[in-house]
Amino acid sequence: MLLTTKFLRPAADPRAIPRNRLLQVLERREGKRLNLVVGPAGFGKTTLVNQWSATQTLPVAWLSLDANDDDPRRFWQYITGALVHAGFAELEKCQQAFNTYAAHELEGAITGLINGLVENVGGGMNLVIDDYHQIQAAEIHRQMTYFLDYLPPGVTVVLVSRTEPDLPIARWRVRQWVDDIHPQLLAFSEDECHRFFQDCMAIRLSKDEARRIWQKTEGWVAAMQLSALSARNRPSLGDVQSANLIPDSSRQINDYILSEVLDQQPENVADFLLDTACCLRLTASLCDRVRESRDSQEMLEALSQRNLFLIPLDNRDEWFRYHDLFREALFQRLQQTDPDRIQTLQSRAIRWLLEHDHIQEAIAQLVQLEDWPWLAGVLEQHGNNLIHGGFHLPVLDWLDKLPSGTVESNPRLSMLQIWGHFFANRLDALEPRLERLEDLLDRRVADSHPDAEGALGLHSEIALIRSYLARTRSDLKSASDLTQQVLRDIDHTQIPLKSVTYYGLGLDYFGRGDLPAAEEALQSAVSHGQIERKPSTVLSSGGLLAWIQFNRGHIDLALESCISIRQWIDRHYTDPKQPKLLSCWQNCALIEIYRERGELELADTYLAPLLGHLEQGTEPGQHVIIQYARAHLAFTRGDYEQATRALDDAERVLRGRREHIVFEPPNLAALKARVHLAKGELELAREWLEHRNPEEFRNPLNAEQDAITAARVMIALDKPGKAITLLTPLRLSTETGQHNKHLIEVLTVYAEALDREGKTSDAMPLLVEALKRSSSEQIYRLFIEESAVVHALIRDTTSPSVDSRYLQKLREMLPETKVRDSAPKAGAKTLADLIEPLSARESEVLELINEGLANKDIALRMQVAGTTVKAHIRNLYGKLQVKSRTEALARARQLDLLK
Repeated sequence: MLLTTKFLRPAADPRAIPRNRLLQVLERREGKRLNLVVGPAGFGKTTLVNQWSATQTLPVAWLSLDANDDDPRRFWQYITGALVHAGFAELEKCQQAFNTYAAHELEGAITGLINGLVENVGGGMNLVIDDYHQIQAAEIHRQMTYFLDYLPPGVTVVLVSRTEPDLPIARWRVRQWVDDIHPQLLAFSEDECHRFFQDCMAIRLSKDEARRIWQKTEGWVAAMQLSALSARNRPSLGDVQSANLIPDSSRQINDYILSEVLDQQPENVADFLLDTACCLRLTASLCDRVRESRDSQEMLEALSQRNLFLIPLDNRDEWFRYHDLFREALFQRLQQTDPDRIQTLQSRAIRWLLEHDHIQEAIAQLVQLEDWPWLAGVLEQHGNNLIHGGFHLPVLDWLDKLPSGTVESNPRLSMLQIWGHFFANRLDALEPRLERLEDLLDRRVADSHPDAEGALGLHSEIALIRSYLARTRSDLKSASDLTQQVLRDIDHTQIPLKSVTYYGLGLDYFGRGDLPAAEEALQSAVSHGQIERKPSTVLSSGGLLAWIQFNRGHIDLALESCISIRQWIDRHYTDPKQPKLLSCWQNCALIEIYRERGELELADTYLAPLLGHLEQGTEPGQHVIIQYARAHLAFTRGDYEQATRALDDAERVLRGRREHIVFEPPNLAALKARVHLAKGELELAREWLEHRNPEEFRNPLNAEQDAITAARVMIALDKPGKAITLLTPLRLSTETGQHNKHLIEVLTVYAEALDREGKTSDAMPLLVEALKRSSSEQIYRLFIEESAVVHALIRDTTSPSVDSRYLQKLREMLPETKVRDSAPKAGAKTLADLIEPLSARESEVLELINEGLANKDIALRMQVAGTTVKAHIRNLYGKLQVKSRTEALARARQLDLLK
C-alpha cells in the first residue's frame, strides 16, 4: 500500500516571500520537459517549487521521496500513484503494470505509462518529484532518462534535489528541454538573506547588518556565502561593509574569492584547497594520492560542513566537486604561485584515475596538461577497450590531438585509428590505412624490430578487419579463411581479439544458415568479450545470438540471453549520463520476442530508442534491421501503411549501401508481399511472386522465408497444389537445419493448402504438430497473422497432445470472426460471414475511411452531419467486431468488402 501523504504538497508558508525571478524561470514554455532545482538543504528549493505549483492552472502531481524509494519498482509505483492522486484515474492500469511486470520488463511498463499520458493528459500537466537526491540506483536513473526522452508534449517534470542528478542534463540542455536553477541562481531577498546567515551559516546579524550585506551582494548567493565566510574570520563586520562591490569580471571574481575565502583559511585548509584544485571530482582516496597524505576524508567532511563551495555528488560523502568559480580561482592562484607544482599534482591525479579505471577523466586531464607522449601511451593501452565500449569517436578525436606523424609512425596507434574508423562505419577510409600499416610492419620486420610478438598481433588484427571487409563484398570464402587464420594465431598474441573473431565466425555461420554452429561461436564471443571487457562486442554477439535463437523458435532462451547480457552490461558499465549502450541485434530480437507473444507495449519499448538512431544516422546494416523489425511490428498491429513505409526505406538504404553491410539483411521483399496480401493487393503479391529470385539468398533463413511467403501467395491465388509442391521439400530442410520457427510456419501454411484442397483430415495432423512445437515457447502471433482458414482449423483442433491452456489462450487471441462451417471452395472471395450485413451507407463510410478521410471530411463528402458519420462508424465497428479504423480496414480486406 502506498502512503498518500507522500502525494501531498507541503502546506504553504505565509512567511515565504515570492521569488518572481525564479518563478519565471520555472514557467512553462514550448519544448520544455524538465525543471531542475538543485541546492543544499535550507536553500528554499521545496518552498520555491511549492510557490510555483500554486500558480499553475494545469494539474500538479506531487511526490516526496524518501530513502525507501530507491528501488525501481517502488519508485515507479509511487510515480503512477502521484499521477492517479492528482486526478488521472485512467492511469491506474499503468500502476498495476508496475506490480506485475518482471524487473527486466519495467521499461515496458514505463512505455505504457508514457502512452497513458499521451492518451489522458492532452491538455498538459506537471509532475513534481521532491528530494530526488534520495535516488542512488543507477537503474532508476536510466529509466528516468528513458521516461524524459519520450515524454509527451505538455507534460513538465520538476526535479528537486540536493545533489546534481545522475542524468544526461547536458544533452537535454542542448535540445533546450531543461531550465535549471542551481545554488548560484538561488538569489535571496533581504529577509531571506537574514535567515541565510542565521540558519545556514550560523552567523547572527541584525536586520541592518543583513541589509548592508544583501545590498552589497545584490542577492547573489555565492557572494553572500563569501561574505559570511569572510565575516567568520574577522572580529567585526566593519571589514565586510568596506569590501569592494560585487565583481563584474572573471578576474575580479577570482580576486574576491581568493582574498575573502582562501586567504582567510588556516594554512592546512588552504593547502588542501590548492592541492586538489586540479581535480574535476574529489574523493578521499584521490585526494590522498594527490596530496601524499591520509587525512583527506576528514578534510572533505570539514569543508562540507563549513559550506566551503563543496558540492556533494552522492549521499554517502564519497564524491564531491568544487563550485566551478571556486575551483577556477584556486587553480589561478596555483598557476600564479607555484606553476611547476601543477604538473606534479595533475600527474598524481592522472595515475590514480588510470589505476581506478576512470580512463576518460584521466585522458581529459592529459589533454589539458598537453602531455602528448603520455596520452599516446594511455591510448595504446586502453584505446581498444574504449572503442569496443562505444567510444570510438572520442578516441578518434584524441588521436587527432597528437602531434603530426605520431599515429602514422606508431603501429599500435595506427591500428587503433583503423578500428575507430571501422566502428564509425567509415569503411572507405580503411584500405589505404591498412596498406600503410602493413608497409610499416614490413619495414620493422626487415629492421629486426624487437617487438615481433606485437607485429604478429597486429597482423592478426589486420586479417580480422579484412575478414569483415570481405563480408561486405559477399566474399564469404575470403572472410572465412581470414577468420580461421586469426583463430590459428590468436593464442600466440597478447592482444584481446577472441571476442571480435568469434563474432565474425558467428556471422559466417549465420550467413550459411548453420544456426547451431553460429550459436556456439556467438556464445564464445560473449564469453571472451566479458573477459576482454568489450561491452559493444558482448552486446552485438549476444544480440545476434538472441536473434538466431528466436528464429530457431527458442523464444524463452532468446529472452534469457538478452536479459543476462543486459544485466552484465549494466553491472559493469553503469553511467546514466552516458548514452545507453545499445545493440541493434538485441533490441530487434526483443521487439520480435514481445511482438510474437502479443506484448506490443514491451516491443515498443525496445523500438523507441532505435528510432532515434534512424533519425541521427546509423550504419546501413543496422538501419535495415531496425526498419525490418519496425515493419514487422506495424504489420502485427495491422498498420500496413507504416509497414510499407519502413520497408521502402530499408530497401532504399539496401540498394544504395549494400557494400557497407557485413551480413545478409532479412528478406524485406517477402514481408512486403505479406503486407500486400493483408491489404488485399493480390496483383502486387502476384507480381512479387512472378519476379522473385530464390537464388539471390545466401542465408537459408531468407530463402525459407521467401518460399513460405510464396506459398501463402499461391494459396491466395487459388493455387494450393503449387503451394504444396513448394512446401514439401521445405518441411524436410527446415527440420534438418533445426530452423524450428520456420518449420512451424511451413506446417501451418501446408495445413491451410491441404484444407483448401478439401483434405482437412490430412491438414489437421500438420497443424497439431505446429501447435505442439509452439506451445512450449508460447508462440502466438505467428498463428494470429495467418488466414481465417487457419483460425477455423485451430478452433476445431481437439488433439489432447496440444497443451490445453496454451490452446485456450491462443483461441482467445484469435480475431472474433465467424467462419463458415465447411472449408471454403477454391477461388472463394470471402473467408468469413458478418454478424449482420453492412448497410449501403455503412459500406460508403468504409470506402471513405479506406481513402484516408477524417470524420469531418466524410461528413462533407456524404453531405450529412458529423454526428451521423460517428453513428455509422459505431455501427460499422460493431458489425466488423473491431475497435479502430486500422482494425476495421484489416477485417474488411479479409472479408473482401473493399473495392
